[in-house]
Amino acid sequence: MDNFETITVETDLLICGGGMSACGAAVEASYWANKHGLKVALVDKGAMDRSGAVAMGLSAINMYVDLNSGNNTLKDYCDYVRNDLMGITREDQVSNIARHVDGSVHLFEKWGLPIWTDEEGNYVHEGRWQLMINGESYKVIVAEAAKNAMVETGGEIYEHVYLSHPLMDGDKCVGAIGFSLRENKVYVFKAKAVFVGMGGAVHVFKPRSTGEGFGRSWYPPFNSGASAFFTIYAGAEMTCQEVRFIPVRFKDAYGPVGAWFLLFKAIATNAQGGDYMQENAAELDKWEPYSRIKPCPANLRNWLMMLDVMDGKSPIYMQTAEAIQRIAEQAPDEKSAKRKLKELEAEAWEDFLDMTIAQAILWAATNVQPDKKASEIMACDPYFIGSHSGASGAWVSGPEDLQNDQTKDEYFWGYAQMTTIKGMFAAGDASGASSHKFSSGSHAEGRIAAKSAINYIMDNNETPNVDQAQVDALKVEILKPLVTFDEHKGYTVDPDINPNYIRPKQFMYRLQKIMDEYAGGVSSQFMTSDKLLEKGIELLTYLREDVPNLAATNLHELMRCWENVHRMHQAEAHVQSILFRDETRWPGYYFRTDKPNIDNENWLAFCNCKYNKDTNEWEMIKRPVKYLTQ
Repeated sequence: MDNFETITVETDLLICGGGMSACGAAVEASYWANKHGLKVALVDKGAMDRSGAVAMGLSAINMYVDLNSGNNTLKDYCDYVRNDLMGITREDQVSNIARHVDGSVHLFEKWGLPIWTDEEGNYVHEGRWQLMINGESYKVIVAEAAKNAMVETGGEIYEHVYLSHPLMDGDKCVGAIGFSLRENKVYVFKAKAVFVGMGGAVHVFKPRSTGEGFGRSWYPPFNSGASAFFTIYAGAEMTCQEVRFIPVRFKDAYGPVGAWFLLFKAIATNAQGGDYMQENAAELDKWEPYSRIKPCPANLRNWLMMLDVMDGKSPIYMQTAEAIQRIAEQAPDEKSAKRKLKELEAEAWEDFLDMTIAQAILWAATNVQPDKKASEIMACDPYFIGSHSGASGAWVSGPEDLQNDQTKDEYFWGYAQMTTIKGMFAAGDASGASSHKFSSGSHAEGRIAAKSAINYIMDNNETPNVDQAQVDALKVEILKPLVTFDEHKGYTVDPDINPNYIRPKQFMYRLQKIMDEYAGGVSSQFMTSDKLLEKGIELLTYLREDVPNLAATNLHELMRCWENVHRMHQAEAHVQSILFRDETRWPGYYFRTDKPNIDNENWLAFCNCKYNKDTNEWEMIKRPVKYLTQ
């Protein structure tokens, strides 16, 4: 403990995270802070160039509303999001992001991101809302602009610093505390406002990839629930914690399927060649009215596939060869067809090389040529994100100008994107009930939140009151795993086997086993029930009792300890919320066998929750869904 130096950093706005929303916040905050003589600091546990969900790159921008063309409106996008989430969405937030997102996309292009264009110079759409990009350096480009904006205005960037806890002054957030991953230093950040943009959570559930493939996932494995923990621990009201996201992707390497479905118009079939979307169409009657709207909600598409899997009709295949051949046959002559075939094959490989190189390697290793052979797809393990087709995150204030008489009392409390904790703002995967913002929308939402946070600081420009006793206690708690290991390491020969402590990987395995078997993981085909969930809550209580016994051998393992504590809080919020929502609303994401139907009469509502860190108790809250558009 005595070997750790304490570094105190005082700033006005503290940006926690380095992903897309944090980069958006950095650009916007730097501009407004410079105008008002304020300071901005950004803290990232990794390096901004490759932080967040876009770390490896991306093959498409999934949110571009294209408002200037007149082809789409804010209502169009709200309808799309509302239908895909089976009616559960905050339209004030979705609209606010949608009206600003095109600006972020144009900034990306200005900064150097190659966006596909056709012969006339128009963007090439993958689907109605998606643009194709050469995005292997997408995050590098966006991060460079954020870093430049910070440096040019005197902002401070701290990389490889892991933030473990928020600092509180009553019901106000006044900073954060964490430690360096390179040196024996504890960092105390004091701030007048705090932006939370540290991503969602993966590896809360047991992953499909185990053994030599462990760590492989669709969502980046370094996103471990820090956003959820920060907001939950602070006492913020959370929303949609029951909405985990389960994407369908190419099997084992998690390659994207969007281009195949939307751009190439490929179909997926069961092992017998049957189109499960057609053969299981009658099942959609149970999930009206959302099931009859196009596009069919993502979770219902998953569900129709899972029915075939449970009926013994797997493997499930993406018919890549048929799709490529069908497009090539539209060419006017044989020479053109061969050229088109080559182009399509190159685009298929490019789709993976832009964002999931492992899938290209797996195709090569298993002799898959997409123009000749179908490739297996599957449903991934569950993830917690607020930016994609999931919706979990903090309950945040919407913008004042988009409220109506019905929504203002419920959805607005002073500053857009502020949580129910004063001075704590959230965006990207950290904010809930505003799904389908993806990478570009997260960047735009980060900009919105940063500008709002600067306004909050201008209205509440007081020196943050950080209790030194709180800091001292948290420093002891944060470093305890190092002390625990050092005290007891000599008790046994094998450091993994010791009755006095638990290593972080063992802790994570226990968490994943509980969630997999009791909260509807891959081993149960995402099915659970009230009795299973209640048993899961009991076992999570026992797991929580072992948190003080976590042990770490070095700074990296210390980070792993706290990552798993963060995951555990996300897990608890999920199990409590999925039990509280007394219905099945998202089959294909989860299925309550004791409540196998949708219940719009009683549960067309938000399932919210609050955690009391002093009593370890959860308060469950039902909030109404109110639409801006009909």
